[in-house]
Amino acid sequence: MSRPLRKLGFLTIGLFDAADPRRGHESTLEIIELGERLGFDSAWVRHRHLQYGISSPVAVLAAASQRTSRIHLGTAVIPLGWENPLRLAEDLATVDLLSGGRLNPGLSVGPPMRWDDVKQALYPDTADVEDFSYDRVERLLGFVRGKPATGFSGTQGFEVFSDRVQPQAPGLGDRLWYGGASLRSAEWAGRHAMNFLTSSVVKAEGDSTDFAEIQLSHIEAFRAHHPDGAAARVSQGLVVIPTDSATPEQRAKYEDYARKRLPRTAEPQGPARMLFSPDFVGTSAEIAERLHAHKAFREVDEVAFALPFTFDHEDYVQILTDIAERLGPALGRNS
Repeated sequence: MSRPLRKLGFLTIGLFDAADPRRGHESTLEIIELGERLGFDSAWVRHRHLQYGISSPVAVLAAASQRTSRIHLGTAVIPLGWENPLRLAEDLATVDLLSGGRLNPGLSVGPPMRWDDVKQALYPDTADVEDFSYDRVERLLGFVRGKPATGFSGTQGFEVFSDRVQPQAPGLGDRLWYGGASLRSAEWAGRHAMNFLTSSVVKAEGDSTDFAEIQLSHIEAFRAHHPDGAAARVSQGLVVIPTDSATPEQRAKYEDYARKRLPRTAEPQGPARMLFSPDFVGTSAEIAERLHAHKAFREVDEVAFALPFTFDHEDYVQILTDIAERLGPALGRNS
């Protein structure tokens, strides 16, 4: 028996054309505004460096915070290998205050993607000693949650200094999420009282190659280690494409997209044994039936359904409208 869906969200990568990057960013902001009008609870943006997708989600969400008033705004996820935790804590707190307490930062750790190609530009003097472990998240958690950053506070001349990151954003420390695909990450996030973001990819570490079964084991491990237990927040981010109001051309595009991606779901990929979920394409009734049978979905009451990377603005409008008006209610969410 699935939990009734309590919070409905969506995730977008925010692609843009290198020749006209403003248009792509504006499209992302318009999609977030549409999400609020449709009644979504949250909108999430991905993070892409040296690619044609949003490289500065905190800046984009700062803009979104001034064009919306209710919808929560999240990152899924900020890879901390690219960030200084102290500076990021200042930016997150600032945007959270500007949004009225609606920011939900999702984070991850590990070396930056294509590390050998970017390390000279990113950390020319410290690449060999940078720490990309969970300690980097702990530093950020401490700063956001009010841990002193220095040993000095007080007045020097005409300037007043704080020993904590300023501004402090009440409640932000409870709205930090960890994006994890492994059992170890799930347990770590639980022990550190974070929220947990699951997605359409997991690490097949044991004998099972059943995506839903592996994802369920991560959710259970997270909650077993979290002080809130079964009440600890988990959000699931599968690729979901309802076709209720789609044109025949859109349906053909969506089905072709899912078909081309299906082979990667047959078995774990690469040395890390990453396992991908199939995409969910069909009417809202068909998708709801599949999700209700999904072992991991039955344990969550929050979702951030992922929009496909390469679709057009009009496609996103149709997909989001069907999710809000048809799929959400079919999953038990009351508008």
